[in-house]
Formats: sequence, structure tokens, C-alpha cells
Amino acid sequence: MSKQYLKEIAEDEALVQREFDALLEDYINSNHRKKTEIIKKAFHFAKAAHKGLKRRSGEPYIIHPIAVARIVLNEIGLGSTSICSALLHDVVEDTEYTVEDISNHFGPKIAQIVDGLTKIAGGVFGDKASGQAENFRKLLLTMSEDIRVILIKIADRLHNMRTLGSMPPAKQYKIAGETEYIYAPLAHRLGLFRIKTELENLSFKYDHPETYHEIEQKLEIEKQALNKFYIEFSKPIFEKLQHQGYRFELKERIKSVYSIWNKMSSRNIPFEEVYDILALRIIFEPKEGIDEKVQCWMIYSAITAIYKPHPERIRDWVSTPKANGYEALHVTVMTPGGRWVEIQIRSRRMHDIAERGLAAHWKYKTGEDDESELDKWLKTIKELLENPEPNAIDFMDTFKLNLFASEIFVFTPKGDIKTIANGATALDFGFMLHTEIGYQSIAAKVNHKLVPLNHILSSGDQVEILTSKKQVPQREWLDFVTTGHAKSKLQSYFKKEEKAQALIGVQKFEEVMSENNLRLNKENIDQILSYYNLDNINELYVQIGKESIRVEDIPVIFSKSKSPNILSKILRNPFSSSNGDKKEAPPAPIDEVKAENHFDFKKTYILNELNVGKMYELAPCCHPIPGDDVLGYASEEGIIIVHKRQCKVANVIKSNFGNRILNVEWRAYKSQSFVESIEVKGIDKTGMLIEILKVISEDYNVNIRKIFIESNNGLFTGNFDVHVHNTEDINNLVTNLLKLPEINSVKRIQNFQE
Repeated sequence: MSKQYLKEIAEDEALVQREFDALLEDYINSNHRKKTEIIKKAFHFAKAAHKGLKRRSGEPYIIHPIAVARIVLNEIGLGSTSICSALLHDVVEDTEYTVEDISNHFGPKIAQIVDGLTKIAGGVFGDKASGQAENFRKLLLTMSEDIRVILIKIADRLHNMRTLGSMPPAKQYKIAGETEYIYAPLAHRLGLFRIKTELENLSFKYDHPETYHEIEQKLEIEKQALNKFYIEFSKPIFEKLQHQGYRFELKERIKSVYSIWNKMSSRNIPFEEVYDILALRIIFEPKEGIDEKVQCWMIYSAITAIYKPHPERIRDWVSTPKANGYEALHVTVMTPGGRWVEIQIRSRRMHDIAERGLAAHWKYKTGEDDESELDKWLKTIKELLENPEPNAIDFMDTFKLNLFASEIFVFTPKGDIKTIANGATALDFGFMLHTEIGYQSIAAKVNHKLVPLNHILSSGDQVEILTSKKQVPQREWLDFVTTGHAKSKLQSYFKKEEKAQALIGVQKFEEVMSENNLRLNKENIDQILSYYNLDNINELYVQIGKESIRVEDIPVIFSKSKSPNILSKILRNPFSSSNGDKKEAPPAPIDEVKAENHFDFKKTYILNELNVGKMYELAPCCHPIPGDDVLGYASEEGIIIVHKRQCKVANVIKSNFGNRILNVEWRAYKSQSFVESIEVKGIDKTGMLIEILKVISEDYNVNIRKIFIESNNGLFTGNFDVHVHNTEDINNLVTNLLKLPEINSVKRIQNFQE
């Protein structure tokens, strides 16, 4: 062996030992019982199992399990069982050891958690990433066994995101998209707010690197002014609380890059108009003998004696916590300089729950009988798993409905308070009360007024559901229910109904085939399915059972007469709409072999005018143009479909078909132009439109396709459809228009189809 090789081995050994020593020191300094021997045993076992393996970054593989264990300990607050499971989480997946080996060495509990993590492995960096939706269903199934599985999985994902820079771009898009689509909302739902924020930020960093760094630089420039403002703003609050005898700490909270971008995008405003970048957090130790909730309001009173509060921006999550266990009192106040600042008031207990979520939630359980909203949510997930969607992606979409970021509070007729998803309908509320109430709902009374079942509820509404024993669920209800619970209950009902209809259909079908001496062989069945444009025989049975297909018409298919007539057209396509348009068929199964043979997934494909329509197509759902952040999707037809990275369809692709993502780059488009819309707002004056048109068509030489402009009370809003070659054209046009003194804002309008 060369000296260099031996030196590298020695350096690796020293690095691994340093990282493990740091983990051990963190554990010894924590409040957990000191079971250091089993942690050391798990480390040595995992280290030996992963010997010789390296990560893509070049580090020894064991560094990853150690890092996950540190996240589990320091950032989620779990103990020795979870630390050992994190150290061992890849052993069964990547080495010759089995779950039985883990059980023999470390006991059944650690083996059970490792087994749960092994079942969902392979999706993050695995080759079979198109099965990620199915992997996610497996992950949720483990929830009913031990919630620590999902918490360790989130820690695993966080470390992978922190080290994502060593991965090729196509993998980065896939993993970032999957993280933003599922893991960040899941971390939020489990109350892991700090982790949720970091996952969102890292996802955004890899999806939109240029925008991320641009906002990051602006934030860095702004920080000095923000720090000065924070010192001046917090000083009187500090003095007041100190004078009142509170033990507390003040923390500044700077909005994340992702949150700033999200606000800029949703409100169509520039960075300079995001005014709530800074917030103040007060974390206090409750005084003995006074309820901590009461003390939150006492501190609120002290603050509002200094600064004037915004009457419509008080958020009371102290009286009624969020569904993920979050408790705090938020108030927005006005400073003497005319700036609004949010202040978050929390006790130490509330802060621990906000930072560590579920783990801290257990730590502070009082043994009271009433369930927390988080417990109720976990129950709904287990319920959902009892009747899962047959299609894994449909299942994941239904589950995602349960990851709502905000809740509203409504009252029953008796005055009981209930938490439900923001945007929920009266029917969603009916299903929340009881499945049978949901099934039998006919209308609702909201604040004593009669409303239809699709009425959207608001916070503070008093809701009464009206029912009838004669009522049965209607399929159109699926179009307006918004909660995963209601949707899954309705889908379960319709599945049972279809099963009953299919049994009737089987009997009728077999009878008519027998009466007409037609054999029940594959050839005849295929001919019938082709005639009615159906995918399988079960669909045929259901349609016959529902009487959408008249069973007596089936023998016509086998008659010698092939002449088309109106009846045969109706028979051939019974699922057409009234105007004759055929309903869209489900997408054909993806031909993995064809795609894999056709594309090089390590290559960067160049997008230029010469190969558009041949090598690639621009997705119609998001209309990307040169300069947009994009990714490529390898279609089964052997062509690349180019999507904007923030496109909703691209999010689904990243989450479910991540192994089909290609890295693509734009080259200059000189002759081909694209129609883009810009929105201009400003002060109305005589000749304003002429000035705008002069900038667009004369000064900047851009052709205008369509104009819409309206004026109201001295202000105007105009939409201009213009022909451009790339995003640089749009950015230059926006900059030039903003030079007009009367113009307040100019924005590109980006429309994304659902």
C-alpha cells in the first residue's frame, strides 16, 4: 500500500472518530438517560458494516448515519433508541446484514424501527425513484407502528438536502422537488418548524439557484440596517419585561429566502416591498401560580403599552392551538417610524414544542383525557391507511390534502369548538363529525342561515349539518370536498357501490353471452372492450351494472353488419360528453426500457431553435421561455418535455418520476419569439398609455399582441401581451418601464395550469 493511501485511511478514521465523539458529547450533555454503551455498540456495528463505502462527496459512508443521529438528538430531541436506529438505518438496505441480525444484537424495538426505515429506502437516491409515491405509502404505514420511523426519515432527508451539492443537477431537481412537495409539509404538520423552514429553503436553493443567491445577497446587504433597527425596537420591550420581573430571552427571526420569495411571488411585489422580514420572538419562563396562557396576554398588554397593535393581525394560538400542536400569541405592532413588526410570545414549553414538534409534544403531555389536534390528525392518517387508494400517486395526493398549512376554528350548535382545514366546506365538516352524518348530509345552516353543502366555512362560523336517512352520497361531492378525510370516505363508499354494480353486471353479461351463444373467451372480450373503449372487463361490468351500457346491445358488436350508424357511434363511445368530445383517457403506462435506452441521464441537453419539436417540446401547462429555470422530463415517446421548475405538473413529476428528470440548458433564441404577459400599475394621467407604448414598441422595439387597460380613482392597471425572445427581454422591458415616474410596479404574469 502506498503512503498516500495509508494517509487517506488514517485521515478518514480520524474524521469518523471526531464526528462520533461529537455525537456522544451532545448525548451526554442532553437530558436523556445516559445509555452510552448501546450507542457505542451501534456505531461500531454500523462502521464495520459500511467499511470501505464512500459517499458521492468522497467522505466515508458512516459520516451520514452519524449526522442523521445528531439531527435526531439535537434538532428533534429523541433518545438512545432513535439514535441507535439512525446509526443503523442503512445497514440492512446496503449490506449483508438482516433485520434478524439487528434484533439479535440490539433488541426488537430498534430492529422494528430499522425495518420500517429499510422498507421505505431507495427512493431518495435510489434508481427506482418513479416508485417514490409507493415508498411514501410504505413510510406512512410505519406510522401506525412507531412514529419515530418517520421522524428519523425526516432527519435523513434533512442531511441529504444539506449535502445535495455533490449530486448531479437532474438528481438535485428530483430530490428538491420531492422535499418541497411532501417532506417540508410533513415536517410542518409534525410541528418541526425549524426543519420545515430549512427543507423549504434548501429545496428552493437547488430549484432556483440564481434567484436564491440574488435574494440572499439583498438580505445580506439589508442585515446591517435590520440589526440596528432590531436593537432600537427591542430595547423598550426588554426594559419593560425586566422591570415586571420576567425571566425571558428575546430572539430576532429573519424571514428565510424561500419565505421572502414566496411572498414576492404570491403578491407580485419586489424584495424592497417585503416589510415583515424581521420579527421578534419573546420566550419566557412562566411565573409560579399564574397560568402561562394568562401570562402571554399579560406580556401582550405590556408590549401594546409601548407600541400600537394592528387590530386585525392578532393570532391567538394560545387559546386554541394549531392542529400540529403549535401554541403562541402573535401580534403585529407599529413602530414610531411607521414600520409593522410581528412579535411572537411563547412560554419555554411552547417554544420547545414549536422547535421540536412531536417529540416535545410527548415530553409535555399531562395525561389528560382530551386528545391534542396532532393526535387527532395521526388518527385520520391511520384511518386513511385502512382504505388506501389503489393507485399510489392518487393515495399521495389524498394524503397531501391532510398536510394543510393553516386551520380555521368553527363551532357546533352546542358551542363546541372544532379545528378544520382552511377552505373546508360544510360537507367536509359533516364528515369530520361522523362518516354517517357526511353520507346523509342534504344541506347546512351556517350562523343560522341555510347554505348548500359546498359552502366554504370561515373561522368563527357556527355550523349545523342537516341530514336525511334517504340521502346517499353523490359523485359530484368529490368535486368540492377539500379534506383528505372526506375524500377518502367518499371514495371508499363509491368503491363498495361499484363492487355491487360489478356483481350485477357480471350476471347480466354472462346471461346475454350465453343466450346469444357467444363464448366468454379473450378474443370476444377484447373485441367488446375495444368497442366501448374500456381498459378492462371490470369497467365493463360496472357500466352494465349502472346501466350506462345496455347489455342487450352487446350482441350487435358481433353482427356481420359493419355499417356505422348513430346507434353504433353511441355504443362505441358511451362516455362522450354532450358535445361529442371524448373524455380524456388516463395516460399510458410509461415505457421505462424505451426511455432508459434513448436518453443519457448524466448528460446536459441543450435547448435551441434547431432542435425544438425534434429533441424537445415546451410544456403547454407552464409555457417556459428561454431564461426560465427549467428541467426536462424524458417522455415515453422519446422526446424531452421542458417544464418550469416551479410548475405544479413538474412538482408531481419530481416527486413521483424523479428518475426520468434530465438536466437541460438554454441556448440563445434569435428568430423565434414567445408571447408573454406583463402587468403594469401606476398613477393615471393624460397620455400615460402613449408613454408606455413608446417604451415597449419604439424604445425597446418589442411587438405588442394585445392590450387591456382600466382606470379607477386616479390609478390604472394594464395588461400587455408582448412578443419576446427570452427572460432577458422581459427583465429589460420591466426595468425601462419602471423608469417612468408614474409607474408603481411592473410584473411578468406567469400562469400555471392545474
